[in-house]
Amino acid sequence: MSAIERLIRPRSIAVIGASADPGKTSGRPISYLQKHGFAGKIYPVNPKVAEIGGLKCYADIASLPDVPDVGLVLLGAERAHVAVRELAERGTAAAIVLASGFTEIGAEGAARQQQLMQAAGSMRLLGPNTIGLVNLTDNIVLSASGALAMDRFPAGPIGLVSQSGGILGAVLSRAAARGVGLSKLVSTSNEADLELADVIDYLADDSATEVIALYIEVIRNPLRFREAVHKARRAGKPIVAFKIGRSEAGAKAAVSHTGALAGSDRMYDALFSQLGVIRAKTFEDLLDIPAALAAGRKLSGRRVAILTSTGGAGTIVSDSLGVAGFATPAPDAETAAQLRALQSGSQAMLDRNPIDVTLAGLQPDLLRAAIRILLASPSYDALVVIAGSSAVGSPALMADAIHDCLPLSDKPVMAYVSPYAPDVVSVLTRRGVPAYTSAESCAAALDGLLRAGMPEQVQSSAAIGTTVDIGDLPSGSLDEAQAKTLFARFGIPIAAEKAVATAEEAEQAARDFGGRVVLKILSREIAHKSDVGGVAVGLTAETIGARVTAMTEEVARRTGKRPDQFLVQEMVSGGVEIILGMHRDPLGTAILLGMGGVTAELFKDTTMRLLPPEGGLSLADARAMARDLVTWPLLDGFRGRPKCDVGALAAAIVDFSRMVAQLGDRLAEAEINPVFVLPAGEGVKAADGLVVLNV
Repeated sequence: MSAIERLIRPRSIAVIGASADPGKTSGRPISYLQKHGFAGKIYPVNPKVAEIGGLKCYADIASLPDVPDVGLVLLGAERAHVAVRELAERGTAAAIVLASGFTEIGAEGAARQQQLMQAAGSMRLLGPNTIGLVNLTDNIVLSASGALAMDRFPAGPIGLVSQSGGILGAVLSRAAARGVGLSKLVSTSNEADLELADVIDYLADDSATEVIALYIEVIRNPLRFREAVHKARRAGKPIVAFKIGRSEAGAKAAVSHTGALAGSDRMYDALFSQLGVIRAKTFEDLLDIPAALAAGRKLSGRRVAILTSTGGAGTIVSDSLGVAGFATPAPDAETAAQLRALQSGSQAMLDRNPIDVTLAGLQPDLLRAAIRILLASPSYDALVVIAGSSAVGSPALMADAIHDCLPLSDKPVMAYVSPYAPDVVSVLTRRGVPAYTSAESCAAALDGLLRAGMPEQVQSSAAIGTTVDIGDLPSGSLDEAQAKTLFARFGIPIAAEKAVATAEEAEQAARDFGGRVVLKILSREIAHKSDVGGVAVGLTAETIGARVTAMTEEVARRTGKRPDQFLVQEMVSGGVEIILGMHRDPLGTAILLGMGGVTAELFKDTTMRLLPPEGGLSLADARAMARDLVTWPLLDGFRGRPKCDVGALAAAIVDFSRMVAQLGDRLAEAEINPVFVLPAGEGVKAADGLVVLNV
């Protein structure tokens, strides 16, 4: 058995600092182990007590008759490392440290946590600052959570890994109240040693776990997380994650638009999307979605039948499904005819959706017949059955009626319980029918089922290729001409341009280009030129000279700095403006693509892809990014517009990502805004650029 296996399925447990008073926090673990039927050996350790819970109490760890698989350390932060060292010296596989007062309190606590790790040596450590773990599959409780005072918890196929101890108890109690079965619950908390990825890796191999739920504060080791998620997905186990911190400002103060458009939470969105992790939007979703997934049914489409005996509740569910992008079409002619044959009369509304079977709550046979018809109907991919007030008195009647029909189809079936009736929810869930008390939860659960069927985005990287020399470029912020020189070296097409210093040189450059041109200040200090009057478009050789003079004065007035260089650039027209940038984060480096120009931050129509461990993005990734945009139709010939050169855009994305991958930490920021995507066959042109290089 591995150390983690012995931690989660121990045969013997030493409880260090155990109390004989089960009312105290330090008295709970032994009480819980006995109450919930742990079949292994329990060794209380407390020099002041002879016996706890009928078990012999040992004065110290050295006195234990055997080497325990796990040591549950209930001592305070100042003494925990002593117990950990003694357990490690005895050869214990793993220790759980419940005490707080470590990295979560600052530098002093961080030093204490380092001391704890040194004491552990090669012994695995869960915590510190953890509430422990609960293995419901094998009746093993290694926790002091007050939630475990409940008498019974249903075991089931959902495993939970939480970086918060309190959330473990919250999910456990909520699941028990709803009849949702859990397998393993592990609180990793400070993650001095064992972390999120280690437990995901274990659950991927655990035969009792079919769905994995995660409560995430931060992913400390993104590469290990990716590997563990890949393993779980290969094992056919969907993962649902609730990541806190969505409201944080997120985006660092950066000179590029990309810094404001990305932000850490967007990075988590990108990572979860690429790995096929279903992101829970609310805390309730963290249990609602796994409950639906645990039923083991696949959703193949967005058409949902709603079977109800109460019209108002049916409308509420229909509305919520519509907001979430699901359809509730009326039955096809044959299905409608079969439904009408069940119940006649003016009150029956069986040829529309929601399908209102007014007497269904009182007549289980009628309910069974309607469910059978809807599950067999080619019009629907899923069924939501509404439990009205009639279900409160006899919840088993409705639960049994639905349960009896489940073997007839593999389509998802769930229930919306309209009245406040926790018992009805529990009975339905325990009978294999995921039940919810809000219409929004039904929609979230169906959306989770749909996402679970989507394939993981398997990344193939573009090779970095020949190393590009940038030794002639300075550190710090580059001016626009220098930035586009860098882009061009990686194969990204740029608009024709010329640097000038005087009005006369600007006039000559405009004559050389012919037609209308763009005039910009050329500065390493001013990133957003248009904000200070440093950009003018539609100029000619006859008007550009005067504009140079006026621009010089305007920029000086707004910034206090007189520009001494300008860029004259061909005026690109007839394309779609796109922003292409990069963003670094503890999770990794991402490429950002979005609707560009000066309105990039206004519309915020963007998508992101994290780079693979080596190399840049592939052409397939790049094309997928373009299709992810809400404004993709503008690139694809919206309302008769010419189709844009998406192939050239994809190539530019790949080249940009190769540049980001090759330069690595030397590249602090990089952005092209806009990239003009011209009509098909005409390519792309980078019309503006920003680069910041580290020393």
